[in-house]
Amino acid sequence: MDLPRYGYHQSLEQRSGQPQRRPVVIIGAGPVGLTLALDLAKRDVPVVVLDDNDHIGSGSRAVCWAKKTLEVFDRLGVGEAVARDGVRWQCGRVFHGEREAYRFDLLPEDGHKMPAMVNLQQDQVEARLVRAVQLDNRVELRGRHELIGLEPGVTGVTLNVRTPDGIFDMRADWVVACDGARSPTRSLLGLGFAGQVFEDRFLIADVTLAPGARPRGLDPERPERWFWFDPPFHRGQSVLLHAQAGGLWRIDFQLGRDADVEAEKQPERIRARVSAMLDGAPFELAWSSIYQFACRRAERFRVGRVLLAGDAAHQVSPFGARGANSGVQDADNLGWKLAAVIKGEGGEGLLDAYEFERMEAADDNIGHSTRATDFISPKSALSRRLRRAALDLAPHADFAKALVNSGRLSMPTEHVDSPLSTPDEEAWASGAGPGCPAPDAPLADGGWLSEAMAGRFTLLAFGWPAAVDGLPVVTLPGEGLAARRYGARPGSVVLVRPDAVVAARWHRFDAEAVQRAWARALGRPNG
Repeated sequence: MDLPRYGYHQSLEQRSGQPQRRPVVIIGAGPVGLTLALDLAKRDVPVVVLDDNDHIGSGSRAVCWAKKTLEVFDRLGVGEAVARDGVRWQCGRVFHGEREAYRFDLLPEDGHKMPAMVNLQQDQVEARLVRAVQLDNRVELRGRHELIGLEPGVTGVTLNVRTPDGIFDMRADWVVACDGARSPTRSLLGLGFAGQVFEDRFLIADVTLAPGARPRGLDPERPERWFWFDPPFHRGQSVLLHAQAGGLWRIDFQLGRDADVEAEKQPERIRARVSAMLDGAPFELAWSSIYQFACRRAERFRVGRVLLAGDAAHQVSPFGARGANSGVQDADNLGWKLAAVIKGEGGEGLLDAYEFERMEAADDNIGHSTRATDFISPKSALSRRLRRAALDLAPHADFAKALVNSGRLSMPTEHVDSPLSTPDEEAWASGAGPGCPAPDAPLADGGWLSEAMAGRFTLLAFGWPAAVDGLPVVTLPGEGLAARRYGARPGSVVLVRPDAVVAARWHRFDAEAVQRAWARALGRPNG
């Protein structure tokens, strides 16, 4: 597909020579910044997005988009297109040598609008987000606008911006940095970015197979995630394989910490590695890159009126598809909170809650990523022996399967201790409790619960009607799939936040209790 551009043009600030005050300026037009811009626009908050480039980056980069992220995209109008055009999958296989160690299913139960995972190259996802932004007159996307200075104040932020026509100043009530792992905004704020940089190097190769070729049993009609430890075609290392849209296959080769990067970049060396993996089947090399990665996060996600999201706030390894997914979920978490503060509907403590919740999620993701990386690339003889034992036992013992870690796939973090959550007043046998992601379910009219909640505060009433002034209510059966997923019974009610997180739940409806929990979830617990 043709990728849209967002070319440079002079802004009103430049033409007039007078700084213009903007409610929100987002730095960075990647998936996170674009998602946040669309979210705020749908809440009628005007946004300016600045990017130092004027086009979408090349190469597959992020590939896997998880169910929670797809639900966010769906609410913003691009989820169905991503799910339609990408490669859907939910099963994975892990091999030790050529023998299967175990397999898994990410979504064994039906009854969800969105699939467990969709593989679609990042540039294709960004293209859909850019087009959606360009169709929304509440968002102004400015290419070739580079942030070079930042002056946070008590009531706003001054931005110093460089363009092809020179340097000018902007004013913003709020600034959100979505400008990547090398974030200029984070540097201008002087924030530390602590964590672990891993020395291992990895090669990405995107390839297209000849028509009809099915090396190693690859089946484009039944795509799965395949991961090898110590395969015969790449001894002593690991390999990851994913199907992508357009007939592409992405292969990640672990090269080790002592790899000669310049030698490994040579096309003939890459082709030799791919050919060995594909049993000599004909292929075309579409794109390649060599990378290292880090697991680290910023010391703060909020400095006054400047907030950080995505890679600007945290980095993880690519194993487990946690990078772009967690960034999009940052935007989902922040959008409604920032809009509520701007409109005076919520207290500024909402933005402290954003920092609390998303730092918690970053630490959760970094922990999973670090453990996966340590298993994939053991650093000592003892850890190598333990890994070998787990891989040898996995085909025969369920307990050993849990020890094999090729990258735990992205799942949203539960914010059980969030200051916005109202704890249960009585015991619930099961289901999604306060701070947990609100699960989807089919509705009797053929729609979906995720659609009915529509990115707003919603009260779910199970088995009987309930009413609270100003709060939309979705009435659901007191028994059945939705009730099981929420742990509800006839008479239960559940309050859900705009980012589809459970805020509170009760087995008996009490309008005043709902109002108190609603106020707490808006960052104003005293009403």
